[in-house]
Amino acid sequence: MTYEHDFIPAAAVPRARLPLLQHLLDTYASETSKTAGVWTELRDDQLDFRPHQRSSSVRQILAHQLLSERRFFAEFVGLAEPPVETLLPPGDAPAVAAYVDRLLALARPRLAPLAEADEAFWLAEVPFFDVRRQRIWVVWRRILHTAHHRAQVGIALRMLEDRVPPTYGPTADVNWSGADPTTTLDAARRRGA
Repeated sequence: MTYEHDFIPAAAVPRARLPLLQHLLDTYASETSKTAGVWTELRDDQLDFRPHQRSSSVRQILAHQLLSERRFFAEFVGLAEPPVETLLPPGDAPAVAAYVDRLLALARPRLAPLAEADEAFWLAEVPFFDVRRQRIWVVWRRILHTAHHRAQVGIALRMLEDRVPPTYGPTADVNWSGADPTTTLDAARRRGA
């Protein structure tokens, strides 16, 4: 697949102590890059847009992403995280670029401790809100939570009639040679090797 930005390139992702879990690190880095790519499509004057009066604004979604990701990794996974007061970009109305910079600056340092973790770390049950879950489950839940909020921003971009970048394949706005989206019965029938 072709993406305009590679905010956390594969070469920057450390090797997992447990090779079986390399995909988790690669996915976290890739999903963070995709989220930054979607956010980059926003203009500063769009951050206060909300699709409905009961919906969060785009700015609130970006802030929630930064705050909740820190909470997942600090409280539930047990990583050392920066002080809460340093999470959000400074000022009353930070620019899009400031949110993107914070997302990446907070995500990159998480890769090394996740790479160094052993099986006991990943399989340990930890508190997750009002239940207990294995750490590996919590990290995958975090990745899914990020994808959910990235989709909210993508929908806002569409409603604002702006370009929606690809995340898992082409969009109505971005396509490339060799892209093969599954939009027909014939495509869905294909089998691998």
